[in-house]
Amino acid sequence: MIDPAQLQQTLNLLEDAFGKDLQALRGAQELDALRAKYLGRKSVVAEHLKRLPELPPDQRGLVGKALNTLKESFEARLTARQHAFRTQPVASALDVTLPGSAVPRGRLHPITQTMEAILSLFVPMGFEIIEGPELEYEWYNFDALNIPASHPSRESFDTFFVDSRSPEPRRGRLLLRSHTSPVQVRVMQRRKPPLRILVPGAVFRPDPLDASHSFMFHQVEGLVVDERANFSDLKGTLTAFVERFFGPATKVRFRPHFFPFTEPSAEVDIACTACRGQGCSTCGRKGWLEILGCGMVHPNVFKAAGYDAVKVQGFAFGMGVERIAMLKYGITDIRLFFENDLRFLEQF
Repeated sequence: MIDPAQLQQTLNLLEDAFGKDLQALRGAQELDALRAKYLGRKSVVAEHLKRLPELPPDQRGLVGKALNTLKESFEARLTARQHAFRTQPVASALDVTLPGSAVPRGRLHPITQTMEAILSLFVPMGFEIIEGPELEYEWYNFDALNIPASHPSRESFDTFFVDSRSPEPRRGRLLLRSHTSPVQVRVMQRRKPPLRILVPGAVFRPDPLDASHSFMFHQVEGLVVDERANFSDLKGTLTAFVERFFGPATKVRFRPHFFPFTEPSAEVDIACTACRGQGCSTCGRKGWLEILGCGMVHPNVFKAAGYDAVKVQGFAFGMGVERIAMLKYGITDIRLFFENDLRFLEQF
C-alpha cells in the first residue's frame, strides 16, 4: 500500500526540480528539452504512469489523479513560459559602439551598364528591343545584307565559320554572327512595317587581340522602316542620342562612307572626349572620334526580307558598345573589360 504522505513528498520533490529547471531556462530551444525531460515518453511522470497497473486497484485512482494533476501543472507552466519567450523583446547582439564593417555589394559589368544606358535612350523614342541567335546562317549574315560572295569579310580570316551547313542550301554555312544586323532581316521577314527596333548582343570576329580589338565584343543596332523615313530622321535620331549620352555640348558630324547594306551611308564622329576637339593622342590629333556607322537601308536588303522597296524606306545604324564605353569613361584598353580584374570592375 502507498503511503499518501510519501507520495506527496515525492511529487513535491519532482515539482521543485521542475521549478528550478524552468527558472533556469534561457531560450525556446531549452524549453523543448525541458518538456521532453518532464513530459516526454521517457520522463519521470511517464514512468510513474506506466507503473500504475502494478498497484492495487484501490490505489490506482489516487496515484493516477495526483500524477495527472502534476502533469497538467507542468504543461500549463511550460506553455506560459513559451508565450513569454515569444512576446518578450529580443535582446540585440549589435554593439553600436563598434566600427561598422563594409558589406561587399555586387554590381553590373561596365559593358552591361553601358548597353543598358544606350537602350534606355532609344526606347523612349519608340524603339523595341529584339534579340536573335548568335549562331547564324551565312545567308542572313551576308547574302540578305547585300554583301557579295567576293567580299573579304566572308573569308575564314574574318569570320568564325562552324563545320556545319543548313539542310536548306540557300542558307549556306553556319557561323558565329559577325554583327547583329542578321536579326534585322529575321524581324522584317516575319513582321510588316512600320518597324522601329533595337538589336543588342555579342558578335564575333577573328581579330587579333590588342588594346582596341577583341575577337568577341558587343553591338547595338537600330532599324527604322516605314513609308517616309529619311536621312534627316536618321541624323535627328542619332544627334539626340549623342547629346543625351555624351552631353548636350558634344559636337557631332556625319561623314560619307560605304556599307553594303545601306545607301547612302555615313560614319558618325563626335568631338574627342579627351581634348574636346583640340587634337590629342587619343584622337590622333584629329579632334574627332568615330562612334558608329549608319545609312538608309539598301533596296536589296528590303527585297531579301520580302519588302517592296518602292513602298517603304528606312534607316539603320550600329555601334560597338565597348567603344562607346571606352570613350565615355576614358578607358584606353579594351582587354580590361574581359580580364575580370576587380580593381577595374569595382570602379563602375
